[in-house]
Amino acid sequence: MSEENRFIDRYRTGNTPWAHTHPDFNLTETIKQRQIEPCKVFEPGCGLGVESIWLAQQGFEVTASDISGLAIEKAHELAGPLAKKMKWVVMDLMTDDLPEEEYDFVFDRGVFHTFDTHPERSLLARKLAFSLRENGLWLSLAGNKDGVAERTGPPLRTASDIVLAVDPYFEIISLEVSVFGNEEANPHKIWRCLMKKRK
Repeated sequence: MSEENRFIDRYRTGNTPWAHTHPDFNLTETIKQRQIEPCKVFEPGCGLGVESIWLAQQGFEVTASDISGLAIEKAHELAGPLAKKMKWVVMDLMTDDLPEEEYDFVFDRGVFHTFDTHPERSLLARKLAFSLRENGLWLSLAGNKDGVAERTGPPLRTASDIVLAVDPYFEIISLEVSVFGNEEANPHKIWRCLMKKRK
């Protein structure tokens, strides 16, 4: 089964343990603490669009994408009237092109960690850097290898998995341990990594 069909199937059956109803505090805290003003933002792997919708509500110009067209349909519905002010794209990050120097901020909640090999993670970092403007920021939330592996949990990555993939393209501003912001009683341990595009 292709990656696209796998995610479409999971949204169809409701087997989406990553789904949540409130914007992840890791994003809202970063926006507030770093005083990131409304700008052009790209969210790959937006899922049901919870964070993209929140960003649009704050005045950001949002492009939300996912490999699953069904996820995009559901996110569009969830956004209601706000959906018309947002750009929705069905795309595969590995094979589809991203626009050059289009965005000021990229947010991914659990996209980086889905790629199992260093070449894939490095390609993702290169493509996101290509699509960011000068001094553009990327906030990535990724499963933490120091966490407890569970069958239904996120893929787990080491700090070096992140650093080795992004270092040629991004300066790491902060790399810290956190947890996913969701409704779970014991949310999974993650890396919260904020990066700036290298000149």
